[in-house]
Amino acid sequence: MQPRSPAVAEAAGAGATMVPGVGGVEPAVTLDQVPRWSDPDQRIFLASASDEASAEGAGSEATSASGFISFSDPLTVDDDDGAGAGGRAGAASRFPVDQEINSRIYLWRGQPWNLEVDAVVNSTNESLDEAHSSPGLHAAAGSGLAEECATLGGCRTGMAKMTNGYDLPARKVIHTVGPKYAVKYHTAAENALSHCYRSCLELLIENGLESIAMGCIYTEAKNYPREPASHVAIRTVRRFLEKQKGKIAGVVFCTTSSSDTEIYKRLLPLYFPRDKQEEEIAILKLPADVGDENGETVIDERKIRIRPLPAGVVDRTVSATLVDLPLSDSGSALKRGSFKLDSYLDPSFMSIIKDPDLRRKEQWEKSAQAQKGFNYARLLGYGDLGCPSLSSAEEYSLHSRYLAKANSLNLSEIAEMKIIYRGGVDIEGRPVMVVVGAHFLLRCLDLERFVLHVVKEFEPLIQKPYTIVYFHSAASLQPQPDLGFMKRLQQILGRKHQRNLHAIYVLHPTLGLRTAVLAMQMFVDGEVWKKVVYVDRLVQLFRYVPREQLTIPDFVFQHDLEVNGGRGLIVDPRTKHIYQRTSS
Repeated sequence: MQPRSPAVAEAAGAGATMVPGVGGVEPAVTLDQVPRWSDPDQRIFLASASDEASAEGAGSEATSASGFISFSDPLTVDDDDGAGAGGRAGAASRFPVDQEINSRIYLWRGQPWNLEVDAVVNSTNESLDEAHSSPGLHAAAGSGLAEECATLGGCRTGMAKMTNGYDLPARKVIHTVGPKYAVKYHTAAENALSHCYRSCLELLIENGLESIAMGCIYTEAKNYPREPASHVAIRTVRRFLEKQKGKIAGVVFCTTSSSDTEIYKRLLPLYFPRDKQEEEIAILKLPADVGDENGETVIDERKIRIRPLPAGVVDRTVSATLVDLPLSDSGSALKRGSFKLDSYLDPSFMSIIKDPDLRRKEQWEKSAQAQKGFNYARLLGYGDLGCPSLSSAEEYSLHSRYLAKANSLNLSEIAEMKIIYRGGVDIEGRPVMVVVGAHFLLRCLDLERFVLHVVKEFEPLIQKPYTIVYFHSAASLQPQPDLGFMKRLQQILGRKHQRNLHAIYVLHPTLGLRTAVLAMQMFVDGEVWKKVVYVDRLVQLFRYVPREQLTIPDFVFQHDLEVNGGRGLIVDPRTKHIYQRTSS
């Protein structure tokens, strides 16, 4: 249990519900003690005493006497993380300001078990056992909770079941089972997680309850990335409240770590904007896919396709754009004078702008044309460059999925090959990534795992301007990846990599490499590959990146001496420092 601040303990007052804690008994926190999201100056979140202590130590956040910590407005921070790939200035807001909904939203830093609400949510497994439940729940609720859970017969992933709260301040506990995450089944996991939150809210209403405290249902043990899961949680609650806000008095998002708190305070204004300024900024920052009317991801390919009506049969009073009935039904239905097409069809059918099969066919045709145009590149041995270009939203989604998978895997065998590794900083303080071409052993390298390793290693760098140093020394002796692979890798890294890349310093370039770079400028991306700076000698490289900022393999020094013939230079074999050769 988190200890309460003195002010909060005093505010609880006499007669408050008491919660068993590690050091004794603690007063429960009522809903009116948690700040509403819609409060006029709400940039604060309820915190435990440990949070206050860390804030005082950092000196960066002002702690008020009431036990709250003030945070800066997340929308005023420059957060160009690619999430806004789906929005643009002037577009209609998908989540307009709704103060009635905002008044029902709360953010709490601490365990849900300390809150005096109608129900709290427990993230558990299908067996509902204590070992896999949210930490601290069973200890706070008492033995009766485990005994009742044993009688429920388990719970399926995405579903929810309710028990009594026993020793908790809350009247009920809603148990739900979050999905395991895998990049391959990203959409299924996303929709299962959305169903968890919606099932909890539906169960709340069915039992005549009005307030609920919800922790992070997704867990590290199930490999669900924190930020994408937070998007799902927040948007699902928003969509549910749009339909049922009259039946729910309060939804408390509970976080137990600083990282989760930071994510929620940054994402809540996107889905619950409090004024027009936040709404306009949210338009730019929201992801391209925010789900359907329930917050679930929509897959166009799985929508029911309804063939166009036969020519000459459509009633003149019906818009020509609404063509959606099966041929077997359309004739008889349209002959009835009272028929209204817009009332007969489900609105989700109307949202299909273009038939997915037709759209996919067009994409294939574009890809075929692109491949046809790059025959010359393939003849030169540069590989297949015919993969279609991606939009910014598609690149962001692709990068996110690769990053999530990379973070869930152990890629130590790729790291040990030292193909890419972090260096220090260049002369202007930009971080440096080192790439060693001779270490790229194509014949014994799992390219898919290598790409995952690249995405994981580059992620901290590409957020700000950075530099690449590429040692091509002796790399021409090894088979190298073709330009098709390079184009795909560049798409996975995304546009942020392209914007923030300052330069690529290529040491010991060969004629073949220069030709390949020229081809990449023409066929892959001129913006990136025009940043290549050729460096023939090590001493020239040190003008851009200081020697002490680089870990250089021994063979690179040897190659430099062989290629350049020394040219008045010697290398200390121990320190690898280069000195001017002095005459004897």
